Amino acid sequence: MAKEKRTAIEPTRQQDYPEWYQQVIKAADLAENSPVRGCMVIKPWGYSLWENMQQSLDKMFKDTGHTNAYFPLFIPVSYLEKEAEHVEGFAKECAVVTHSRLELNDEGKLVPASPLEEPLIVRPTSETIIGEMYSRWVQSYRDLPILVNQWANVVRWEMRTRLFLRTAEFLWQEGHTAHATKEEAEVETQKMLRVYETFAQDYMAMPVICGRKTEGEKFPGAVDTYCIEAMMQDRKALQAGTSHFLGQNFAKASNIKYLSEEGTQEYAWTTSWGVSTRLIGGMVMTHSDDDGLVLPPRLAPQHIVILPVLHKEETKAEVLAYCDKLKKELESKTYNGSQIRVVIDSRDLRGGEKMWSWVKKGIPLRIEVGPRDIANDSLFVARRDNGEKKAIARAEFIETVADILQNIQDSLFARAKKYRDENMVEISSKEDFYKYFTPENEKKPEIHGGFAVADYDGSEDVEDMLRKDLRVTVRCIPLEGGEPKGNCIFTGKPAKYRAIFAKSY
Repeated sequence: MAKEKRTAIEPTRQQDYPEWYQQVIKAADLAENSPVRGCMVIKPWGYSLWENMQQSLDKMFKDTGHTNAYFPLFIPVSYLEKEAEHVEGFAKECAVVTHSRLELNDEGKLVPASPLEEPLIVRPTSETIIGEMYSRWVQSYRDLPILVNQWANVVRWEMRTRLFLRTAEFLWQEGHTAHATKEEAEVETQKMLRVYETFAQDYMAMPVICGRKTEGEKFPGAVDTYCIEAMMQDRKALQAGTSHFLGQNFAKASNIKYLSEEGTQEYAWTTSWGVSTRLIGGMVMTHSDDDGLVLPPRLAPQHIVILPVLHKEETKAEVLAYCDKLKKELESKTYNGSQIRVVIDSRDLRGGEKMWSWVKKGIPLRIEVGPRDIANDSLFVARRDNGEKKAIARAEFIETVADILQNIQDSLFARAKKYRDENMVEISSKEDFYKYFTPENEKKPEIHGGFAVADYDGSEDVEDMLRKDLRVTVRCIPLEGGEPKGNCIFTGKPAKYRAIFAKSY
């Protein structure tokens, strides 16, 4: 009987996907749980990923006419109360500040001492406080549009947390815009959705479907919510970004009014849109394997690690000098408009231990350099995406390194898209739908299901039934191909949408 291949990450994806995910994050040194329940510490390798995401997205926002600002962490309760549907949607997740200072009691313990006149909410999202400021900034149609983005942290008091995917505090960006017309605001909403689509696919190498949320799934207080949905390797969906057309709901609640060209007082039309550190979790689950993290080159903290072979003291100086020269040569090249990022790992560790540490961290390319390689003026190069290892002449590698990185980027996207497409099926009966989402063995629920495409009547009764019976939700009504072909497969009534259904994070 063939011996089962050992993997760097245990358990494997097939054995226990949720635990595999946690172990990949641990092995890659991305993040860990903090002493504060539900919050995480993002470690340098993980934070570098977020910085690269920030830089890329920030440029895309500025290229589409937006500027950055910052708004308070604390929001008065009365502000949230202005928009009833909005506050109801977030009420259970709010962290509330009720006192302004601490003092020692008779037992020598610190206790809250000075009650606030009005409780403050630690922002779960900033529509209400930004709406208040926009009401002060907007007087005339000449003040519009306002196109502002904020990079910030938010708090949503989650009980069940998972690193990057769902934590009580997380990092994100939230765009908030105000417009003179409905048409302008709708164009903005769609434009930013497409920015997210481009970023997810071109930078994260993560294929996504653009769609609209149903009434039951949209953002509290929004007229329409649009989203990008991605498939993870356990075939569950991840909502990776949202863009909301808020109509005039928040403008009326916050009194954002302007004097029109015709001399009449009008309410502005607003939007909001955001992505968060959840994207890192999505990237981990889209590309990683049973040996650890796999990173798309466009976002990797480092593109290449050089591993000097330092077994012999007499060749150590020569090998290190060669590696330093190679690093400079590689850094003189550019990839995706910026300098290629290279690190030399000269730690005093065994070669295998050092190599596997970088495999688990997901670095796109590894180069081993020893005396024999120097003599041949060649490099032993390993790709993380497909495990390919081969010797390449130094000059050839330096000349083609940008092409190799782009090939890795493209291959990751192609692989993820192939997996997504193979696990997206059209279903035409309720019986087949239920079978698709029911594990054959409840005690050993191996990865099953995927994205189901089906016609349905748009009713919340159907959505409630599927949540209760299968823990399946309508992920979105695709912007391309969302027109129904027949009757609802659940009720037999005329179908309103052709939607994508899945289990999700």
